[in-house]
Amino acid sequence: MDRFLSYVDDHQEDFIDRLRKAVAIPSVSGDPAYRPDVFRMSEFLVGELKRLGCDVETRDLGKQNWHGTELDLPPIVLATLGNDPAKKTILVYGHYDVQPALLEDGWNTNPFELVEDDQHRLIGRGSTDDKGPILGWINVVEAHKALGIEMPVNIKFCLEGMEESGSEGLDALIFEEADKYFAGVDAVCISDNYWLGVTKPCLTYGLRGVSYYHMKVKGPAADLHSGVFGGTVHEPMVDLVKVMSKLVDPNGHILVPGVYDEVRPLSDEEESTYDDLSFKMEELDAAVGNSIAIFDDIRHTLQNRWRNPSLSLHGIEGAFYNPGDKTVIPACVTGKFSIRTVPDMDPKKITELVIKYCNDEFEKLGSKNTMHIHCTHDGNYWLSSPNHPNYVAASAAVEKVFGVKPDLTREGGSIPVTLTFQDALKRNVLLLPMGRGDDGAHSINEKVDRENYIKGTQLLGVYLYEVSKVDL
Repeated sequence: MDRFLSYVDDHQEDFIDRLRKAVAIPSVSGDPAYRPDVFRMSEFLVGELKRLGCDVETRDLGKQNWHGTELDLPPIVLATLGNDPAKKTILVYGHYDVQPALLEDGWNTNPFELVEDDQHRLIGRGSTDDKGPILGWINVVEAHKALGIEMPVNIKFCLEGMEESGSEGLDALIFEEADKYFAGVDAVCISDNYWLGVTKPCLTYGLRGVSYYHMKVKGPAADLHSGVFGGTVHEPMVDLVKVMSKLVDPNGHILVPGVYDEVRPLSDEEESTYDDLSFKMEELDAAVGNSIAIFDDIRHTLQNRWRNPSLSLHGIEGAFYNPGDKTVIPACVTGKFSIRTVPDMDPKKITELVIKYCNDEFEKLGSKNTMHIHCTHDGNYWLSSPNHPNYVAASAAVEKVFGVKPDLTREGGSIPVTLTFQDALKRNVLLLPMGRGDDGAHSINEKVDRENYIKGTQLLGVYLYEVSKVDL
């Protein structure tokens, strides 16, 4: 293991050059113009994996309907290194597609050219989400191959190119291959999230789910002139805003009756996980760019981010939103909002409560307009245990590489594939982040610190040694 750690330290520039090549491929899955580049990124990974001796195959997922146009879906890259029945088999997942990025969005540098600044931050789209972590695993394999050291476990890779666009086709493939390609997997490790703050590594054992809703209010046959019809008809926008204002209060409390009845009570054991977390309220202020936190303390802030539900209003389709003035009464408007769900909330039950409440509130208006609400998609929460041997192994790895015990965290967002792997393979899933909480994934000037990329590579490798020694 010591030789491995030294090799990674000595070959930092080689590993950064690999990341530079990957960032230079603009594999934006959400824009058809970049679809060939997503395929090119898959080919880059296939080449890297084959060069290191992995058995590699790609799976065609068919076509995507992009607003009436058919596009080829990028392949799932499956790679295997080792098939020793005496060793454990660890499945690692990552995604090679990225969010859109343009210089004019506010980037300080070309988003698809990796730049290291004077603070040793490696800036470029995909550097932390999720090309850096994928290449971290590949760096681990290269180091062992170069040193002639046997890997402590068998590894299976599952790398997709549509994570930023809904992971179309991935769930079906995982369930189809559960007793085929994924047979024999002992545990799963995903590096596609971030530290809680900027100073201390963490292990993540829980994610909130999400249920998304569209509430449509229809009235006149076409948009109307407010000077001619204002005050004489029921206006859809007024009705919509009135009902949406009844969903959540300014302090984030959900007003839909019955929602909190489904939330698992806070246990003493869980309460203790909020002790001594490496996080400051100033970090939250910095992340949002203002001091607008609802709570003044870390404990309540993180509990409401991780283990309590939230309801957010996202937008109104059909309303006038361009610069300038337009005296229009929209004929039809659709309000969009979502609820982040937590244990033990049942998405179907929550949707029933939401629909009933919205219909009741609309009925109280006495409007002659019509309202329809439906859930467009729901994804369940995911919760593991930091006491599982897979997490114990990862915790030991963090201590060896960073010299500290990791924070044990949950996250407010969703990584749907986590739950899919757990349900399909019936195996423990570990979230082992490489990047810091200020990496700016999905934002301008996305970065991964040099230290996180290099020590993150070491962490992934040491984790494989540690997990090889535990009973899963």
